[in-house]
Amino acid sequence: MKRLLIILCICNLAVAGLWAQRQKPRNQPYADMKRYHLGFHIGLHTQDLILTNTGAVTSDGEVWFAEIPTYNPGFSVGVIGNLALNAYLSVRFTPTVHFGDKTVMAVTKDYKENRNREAMMTTSVRSNYLTFPLDLKYSAFRLNNHRPYMLGGVYGAFDVGRKKGEPILLKGFDYGVEFGLGCDIYLPFFKLCPEIKFCFGLANLLETDRRDLTHDADMIMTQALSKATSRMVILTFNFE
Repeated sequence: MKRLLIILCICNLAVAGLWAQRQKPRNQPYADMKRYHLGFHIGLHTQDLILTNTGAVTSDGEVWFAEIPTYNPGFSVGVIGNLALNAYLSVRFTPTVHFGDKTVMAVTKDYKENRNREAMMTTSVRSNYLTFPLDLKYSAFRLNNHRPYMLGGVYGAFDVGRKKGEPILLKGFDYGVEFGLGCDIYLPFFKLCPEIKFCFGLANLLETDRRDLTHDADMIMTQALSKATSRMVILTFNFE
């Protein structure tokens, strides 16, 4: 009998715990019924370039190859506009400014006249992107005060941080596709939404017309490349 009573008590406690969890009060129970709402977000990001090397040989017998050796963190800030289509789908417009830069390194080996000389040059490419993403957001069922979601869409970007006279110059306009994951956390007065997005540029950003350069040595990086496309990983915290 004692064992039976202990088992019954444990079962009663388990059922009571599950019932209490189900009856946990929801924060902002009518937040998802709004036709549209606004917000803002802040976060961090890393900028990257997918570089295509030409393998061109200079008059000195050198072949230069460029790459991105490291990733530098940048800062992101923007606003959010959300239009609900139904209980699970919504359209989001999130104009954002990304402040960051990329370090490009070029290396070579000189095999002319049986010499084996290595050389290296680096440059920092600063890009302050003003982006205009348009995404379709799909939200799962809400579980208490949490609701995961995923999104995908397209974006256009303007580089407002270009600086001429550098060894590498990127074009001022970019476009591409993006997708991401996140979770709505319902707090008493607002929603906090951690979100990670992956952006893939589709345009060739390499500027090959370098009339702004006065020395042939500054043209090495541009001559070593035939294409440069952007990539970006963004971690933001949305306040809605």
